[in-house]
Amino acid sequence: MTDDPEIAHDKAQRFREAALPYLDDVYTLARYLMRNTADAEDAAQECYLRALRHFDLYRGPSVKPWLLAILRNVCNAEFERRGKREALDDGTIADDIDREPAERAPLWQRPAATPETALVQQQQDDTLRRLVAGLPQQFREVIVLREINELSYQEIAEVAGVPVGTVMSRLARGRKMLRQAWQAAEGSTP
Repeated sequence: MTDDPEIAHDKAQRFREAALPYLDDVYTLARYLMRNTADAEDAAQECYLRALRHFDLYRGPSVKPWLLAILRNVCNAEFERRGKREALDDGTIADDIDREPAERAPLWQRPAATPETALVQQQQDDTLRRLVAGLPQQFREVIVLREINELSYQEIAEVAGVPVGTVMSRLARGRKMLRQAWQAAEGSTP
């Protein structure tokens, strides 16, 4: 750590430029991992504090997977501290996830929708969010990293600390469980 304010300012500026564009991605993953808005905000904040503290040591090609790996470690440490890892993996669904409004494109980019289609879309969004939240943690994590954060298999493997083959397997199983849950929720047969 340096006492030179100019160097510290330069570090903070480089960090903002590199890391802040991924704040929404970090928070989204935190919401799915922590299953609670306040805890997700705390985890995202802790992630960014740790990342800033160790930014001088970062040498990777992409900041996003590095930040998501830090976030995952923050969340896991919090689960261990609370002794709730088993409680979160039991498939229970947090009400907070269901109440969070879906992120949407700006109004000028969306086609005009009828009230009926808007209602159906909102119901489908809510159902999908609830079903993803209901997946076991290891599958929920890779689904969010791939489908929401759009990370590559290799980046997910780095974040999760598992081989790429495990990522692929978890994605396949998670998607299958999600598809079956969707079909059950829609009342169709698998």
